[in-house]
Amino acid sequence: MISQRAKNLDPYVPGEQPKDREYIKLNANENPYAPSGKVIEALSHLITHKPLSLALYPDPDSSILRSAIARSLNESSGVLGTMGTKTDHKKLSISPDMIFCGNGSDEVLSVLFYSFFNDDKPLVAPEHSYSFYPVYCGYYGIPLNKIPLNKDFTLDTESMLRAAHESCCGLIFANPNAPTSLALSVENIRKMLEDFPADKAFVVDEAYVDFSDESALCLLSEFKNLVIVRTFSKSFSFAGMRLGYAVANPELIEVMTRVKNSFNHFPVDIAAQTAGTAACNDTGYYAENARKIISQRQRLIKFLRNNGWMCYESKTNFILAKKNGISGKEVYEKVKHDGILVRHFNTPVITEYVRISIGTEQQMDMLIKSLEKI
Repeated sequence: MISQRAKNLDPYVPGEQPKDREYIKLNANENPYAPSGKVIEALSHLITHKPLSLALYPDPDSSILRSAIARSLNESSGVLGTMGTKTDHKKLSISPDMIFCGNGSDEVLSVLFYSFFNDDKPLVAPEHSYSFYPVYCGYYGIPLNKIPLNKDFTLDTESMLRAAHESCCGLIFANPNAPTSLALSVENIRKMLEDFPADKAFVVDEAYVDFSDESALCLLSEFKNLVIVRTFSKSFSFAGMRLGYAVANPELIEVMTRVKNSFNHFPVDIAAQTAGTAACNDTGYYAENARKIISQRQRLIKFLRNNGWMCYESKTNFILAKKNGISGKEVYEKVKHDGILVRHFNTPVITEYVRISIGTEQQMDMLIKSLEKI
């Protein structure tokens, strides 16, 4: 009775959420700050003054939300952490018809995989990146060509492009990458696009870009095959709400919309549309939170390096770190004993590391106190 497809699936494994005690959760790259007051007000107004809207189907096209996202991206140049502080960002001209919305970026990725990646040639992706990429390849029967990282954990862009020219249905990577926390410059991405087949989708997953320096959104006007995936879960504190989106040229967005309408015509509910719109209208609040997270990230990196740890120069809201003489699993267990969760991957190459999400100043105080004992 069970299909062979279902038997062959290798599902995604999320970060643990134990219920035996209260933990400081630094294992899932969630935002430690609550959504803005404008979001709370908008949701309260919806429930109090428009309760009937919960009984009606929402706008299937998320029109108001898409307009708000476009305004927000243009206002911030696509990077909240440098909003108002960096003057050399290229001015964006994102329009609502360049936005596709879904229930979290995972659903957006699912629609994207179905829309642009055929099953007759392999998808090119880094060996170590977001672990949902191989899951969706298995789900849709798409071959996957995993390209090992360089020894310094940077993307091997030359090998990725070489593989793409040999045979591919498309290319995807996260930038900044997870779990390494490292980022390619926009200029490097431009060079990749210039050498990449123009008839294949080139996908950049920018889940963490608001904690970085620059976004590839500025390349959309030059490259019609570029698709950028983004999420509200990280910088907008919406991990519990589930809201994500893709940005691409209107022709590609139309394809994704047609696919979406073939399995779920109403993907984004009225509460998420309302909350997302309110969040986009309060970018200053989220920009300030992003800067706080960046500040605590740099503080933690400095502490670790001064105490014998090896960690990378993160461009995300997490760091990847290890310490000689103690395994990643041991570090995970020791800080868990102190009521703090970090992420350990039982995966070759990165098994000696732990991934630590950045929390509030108080949460980082507790983490540092725990790490001082290691």
